[in-house]
Amino acid sequence: MRRLLLLTLPLLGPLMPARAQTSRDTNPLTLVPTAQAELALKNGDYLLLQVGSYLATSNGFTSSGLESVAYEHFWAPAWSGGGRLQVGQSGSSAAFVPEVLLRHRSALGPLTFGQRLSVERRFYIGNFSPSSNQNWVRLRLDLEKIISLGGADPATGLALRPRLSFEAATHLRLQKEATDPSERFIQYTSLRAEVGVRTGPSFDLTPWLAYGADYLVTLPQYDSTGKQTAGGNLNMRTPLLGLDVRYTFGAGCDAAGRQQLPTQH
Repeated sequence: MRRLLLLTLPLLGPLMPARAQTSRDTNPLTLVPTAQAELALKNGDYLLLQVGSYLATSNGFTSSGLESVAYEHFWAPAWSGGGRLQVGQSGSSAAFVPEVLLRHRSALGPLTFGQRLSVERRFYIGNFSPSSNQNWVRLRLDLEKIISLGGADPATGLALRPRLSFEAATHLRLQKEATDPSERFIQYTSLRAEVGVRTGPSFDLTPWLAYGADYLVTLPQYDSTGKQTAGGNLNMRTPLLGLDVRYTFGAGCDAAGRQQLPTQH
């Protein structure tokens, strides 16, 4: 029986579905400078305005505008939730992305462990088809530690804030049509390392390095023998180098028990 099976496998090989071919490519380094203004409210909540851009390092610099406004409410020391509206523009095309989020932060030994779950809707204007308007779900996990370097108040004095985060995103399709293109379960991931520097209660900056990856399905191509030569699954990787600069103001800067989140809100 075993010998018969070994003889049969080569004959069944052409009838079995071929395993999806996965190729990898890497985009050039992208620079992501951002400026943030955070209004601290008396109850510990915040209102955030962020302005930045993406600067690709291939063939000189190309940029696309990026702006967002966000509000987050803290109803318990460990729980908060809110919303954000993000607007991006590149040439004659634009994107509007409203998002709702739920966040939980707790102690994990000497570290703070954060979890952020959000749902967003993408609306595109310009050179996009109506099917580009999509729902997305994002989950981010992070570990951080605040290292005080002195000052009258450890909560607002000079400090370092090393942090590592991982985010995964997937396209949420409530009902898939027969004509919808194939997709992989996870479409995007990002691993980010940073060291925030807090110089006082009103100003901090965060240099960071991230490695993003888009997981795509492209149209396969075959040669005359039926062997796949191109296409299939594509992992498009993008290294990013960023600097977040944040200015905090408002009556809630000195609110008791206020938690100021990392610049990657």
